[in-house]
Amino acid sequence: MIQAFGLTSNSRKDLPPAVDDVSFEAPAGRVTALLGASGAGKTTALRLMLELQRGRGLTYFKGRPLHRIAHPSREVGVLMGEVPGHPARTVRGHLRMLCAAAGVPVRRADEVLEVVGLVSLRDERLGTLSCGMDRRLGLACALLADPHTLVLDAPADGLSARESHWLHGMLRAHAAQGGTVLFTTAEPKEAARAADRVITLEQGRLVADQAAPEFARTRLRPRVAVRTPHAARLAALLTKEARTAHRSVEVVREGGNRLSVYGSTCADVGETAFRHGVLVHQLADEIGDMGPGAGPLSGENAEAAQETRESFTKPESGLAGNEAVGVAGTAVRGGQSHGNPSMPSSSHLHGERAVPADQAAHCNPGPGGGPDVGSGDTALISAAVSRVRAPLPPLPPSISVRSAPSPLRPLRYELRRAAGIGTGFLTGAAVLVTSALTAVVLARVGHTPQARLLAAWPRELPLPPAALGAGLLGALAFGDEFRHPALAADRGTVPRRLGLLTAKLAVATVSALALAFLAVGCDAEVLYLVYGRELAEVPADWFSLSASWFGLVGGCAWSGVLAAGVFRSTTAGLAAVVAVPVLVVPLVQRALEGASVRAAAGLPARLREVFLLQWPFGGERYLVGAVRVIAQPVGGALALSLTALLCAYLLTTLRSRIR
Repeated sequence: MIQAFGLTSNSRKDLPPAVDDVSFEAPAGRVTALLGASGAGKTTALRLMLELQRGRGLTYFKGRPLHRIAHPSREVGVLMGEVPGHPARTVRGHLRMLCAAAGVPVRRADEVLEVVGLVSLRDERLGTLSCGMDRRLGLACALLADPHTLVLDAPADGLSARESHWLHGMLRAHAAQGGTVLFTTAEPKEAARAADRVITLEQGRLVADQAAPEFARTRLRPRVAVRTPHAARLAALLTKEARTAHRSVEVVREGGNRLSVYGSTCADVGETAFRHGVLVHQLADEIGDMGPGAGPLSGENAEAAQETRESFTKPESGLAGNEAVGVAGTAVRGGQSHGNPSMPSSSHLHGERAVPADQAAHCNPGPGGGPDVGSGDTALISAAVSRVRAPLPPLPPSISVRSAPSPLRPLRYELRRAAGIGTGFLTGAAVLVTSALTAVVLARVGHTPQARLLAAWPRELPLPPAALGAGLLGALAFGDEFRHPALAADRGTVPRRLGLLTAKLAVATVSALALAFLAVGCDAEVLYLVYGRELAEVPADWFSLSASWFGLVGGCAWSGVLAAGVFRSTTAGLAAVVAVPVLVVPLVQRALEGASVRAAAGLPARLREVFLLQWPFGGERYLVGAVRVIAQPVGGALALSLTALLCAYLLTTLRSRIR
């Protein structure tokens, strides 16, 4: 069950809030529609409920606010717009990736594919799906963690009649199993056809909260409201004439001296009453929330009611329709109209607020040129006056924006994210080909040291191809997240959590080390095939060179990950990698040229003097190799850059959590 209280968005400058004090309930086991024209505040209301936008109010999902639910995706399934997955990812791969994020077994992806009818399209790319298939995939994403509540923003927009019928059937099936369904729509007929309860918004205010039959009867069909002391006689006369003329006219007894006539006009009803001498006190065309007793008022009560009407509701002329919904025919129904018998037809009561009925132009005013106001109208007017003069209630509690969820299984999520598209594999293949060709050209030119030859690193380039490729792979780890935010599709951002960062750094490190090893191996093999064994020999100091090489490539991958996470862009991440040798290295070299900086020569001896003990298994070799990597200009600059980027990432993470 969803319970929303006092939802109010923050207003901008002098503009009124997009949503103003909206309260409603969406019961379990029922489908609830949030109806309103474009700009009525439907999407804003959903964002306030889901704590995606700042404002005021409170929303309970099964008795708990969303920020008190440990795993929101397992309680509330959300569909806000199109599925923002990577266009090159397959349908099945996208769902399997989200399974790791939601912490559910991977077999759940195949189960929801069968439910939404996408089994035959599971290997299709997201970029090739039609609008209807994209909506099916969005519903599959919402159902992935088997939530109790579904919140969908305009799920049927752009769908054909057949696809809309299927979608509404799915929502109805979820509600039949005890779930709660809330969706928005701008089509009144869709709301009446697909929902059990319809909540109408206009200009950010709630104007009606009705059962679907009552909504269909009062808001979809124009009617003629009649008040006469001879209601039964007039109803019989109208039915008899309609049957004789073979016209579809429905007459509903609203109780007392009131009638609602559907399928006729003021002129026809007035002529029938005049021919048979039936006294009519009121005759009016109505549509919307209006009831047979509503009419223009005068004096102080009229001013108060008008002020209340302007505060709470606006005319619902945009919801008028000419198609009859429900039972159409010549029939007379006694007592209360179908729907909720306790709900007055002239107004809708919602909690302590009365939403008065609007009134169309009268065709035949009552005696004396004005309408006849009954006791029920007087009571309604008095209540409206008292509410207008009553003090304003206290403001509802403020809504803070909920932080984006982090994957429950971050390492598994990152592996499926990276392996689900071919960008990483294509980048690796391009790097290996470029590195091999560069090594052949350098060997042809000559005057290149053996270590640089195997790494395909010309002196004219700031970084070798393998390091640039590793930096690009690292930048894509966060860049694709911001471009196609599958984790936080409803926020347009990516959670900056240390678990997700650790997973991305681990995968980027493994990818970078594999790329570095394959690049050297491919270069050596190509040099052996082209020039022989002489240019493919391993250098004598291979251990320290290998440590430097792997440290350089891995550091570039880390720089790409951190920079893309800080600056929210793949381009910025790659630019940060290139900036290390271009900008930071000269600064480090200038700092190391000072007289106060001790040289790294004799480092092993000084380490033995400090620790006074021999390292077991020749451990000093590894320590010396690591220190030599850092002591090099590129290594020092890279370490400095990584430290700065890591601090910036942690700072932005803590800043978002404090907010």
